[in-house]
Amino acid sequence: MHKDQFNQALISFLNASPTPFHAVATMSELLRNAGFEELAEDTLWNTCPGGAYFTLKNGSSILAWREPTAAFGVEAGWRMVGAHTDSPCLKVKPQPEIHRKGYLQLGVEVYGGVLLNPWFDRDLSMAGRVSYRALDGTLKSGLVDFTDAVAYIPSLAIHLDREANNTRSINAQTYLPPILGQADSKQDFRNLLKGRLLHEGYDDVADVLDFEISLYDCQGASMIGLNREFLASARLDNLLSCFIGLQALIDSPAGPGQVLICNDHEEVGSVSACGAQGPMLTQWLQRVTPQQANAYQVQARSLMISADNAHGIHPNFADRHDDNHGPLLNGGPVIKINANQRYASNSETSARFRDMAQQEQIPVQSFVVRTDMGCGSTIGPLTAAETGIRTVDIGIPQFAMHSIRELVGADDPHRLYRVLKRFNETEQV
Repeated sequence: MHKDQFNQALISFLNASPTPFHAVATMSELLRNAGFEELAEDTLWNTCPGGAYFTLKNGSSILAWREPTAAFGVEAGWRMVGAHTDSPCLKVKPQPEIHRKGYLQLGVEVYGGVLLNPWFDRDLSMAGRVSYRALDGTLKSGLVDFTDAVAYIPSLAIHLDREANNTRSINAQTYLPPILGQADSKQDFRNLLKGRLLHEGYDDVADVLDFEISLYDCQGASMIGLNREFLASARLDNLLSCFIGLQALIDSPAGPGQVLICNDHEEVGSVSACGAQGPMLTQWLQRVTPQQANAYQVQARSLMISADNAHGIHPNFADRHDDNHGPLLNGGPVIKINANQRYASNSETSARFRDMAQQEQIPVQSFVVRTDMGCGSTIGPLTAAETGIRTVDIGIPQFAMHSIRELVGADDPHRLYRVLKRFNETEQV
């Protein structure tokens, strides 16, 4: 796939995926269109050599794979790519209704390590999953997306806080409730969601019982820069890696075993039934490993590429980087390294990634955090610890990580796609 075509498909995916639930639904549709068969986790699986499949967990995590052909067999190991579907955001509380000074507002929780300042003065919408009782008494769930700008978090005017540019800090409880409109009295948020479900075609809704709704920025992804050398969007961390891994899997021919797993809840520690520190991947390995195969042998011959974005060196804050490890946007994918195992890369797994990139004539960069600063982490160390599979942590360099809008280079996503596609086709890892 050509770079421009790839980036347009990426933009469409980002715009269609305001929440992990929507991201997984969009990925599922793309997989079905590519001939992948969905297997429910509560059914018996009957797979065949070279077959293409996917399964979901919680509607917010997805695992897609292509079985190895008979020429390879599972004994050749799995080529695995991991990413995560969630992004830092504001989530609506269970009883969110606030009526103050004639304004309708919502109580919100902070999900993950959100950079809060950019959420002010933005056109915001809402999306997520709603669970309801159907007219026949059964319990069901549906996805909603208001799409239009329905919420706003206004800043306090500089005239009322003259020190705002110097000393203002954000109280998440009191400063963040968005304004939805004006009314004479409090209104039931569940009734609003029921109306939205009906609007989106769910015609069997009796009562809304619960919900997982997030706010998001209405502004869509776009190419920017004098020469359109950048891609700006919400949720690049880490829907960017999800899409790259998905497209590489779809476009790879059958051969060795190929896997893509995209977990929810990475931004809050990954400890959940569908998180990377949960049982999803290990249970899948148990289900797809034939009884006659040696599971430990299979895992020893497998390799995981954990794909999560990296901190590009910011020209206005270059001192926040180690001088020799400041990745540049459009400088190629980044290998992330940490001596204290916050990343799972080691010299052997990093060398394998570099070798594949060199075969594609793609430059590779390195990121190591400053020695006097703490280091973030990814699903890489968690997956490696849970499965014992060799892992390398890599990512696309970006600016403004965890902001409501982030920035990457326009060349780097397609470069990583090419490396991952080669990885899927590599006979021995």
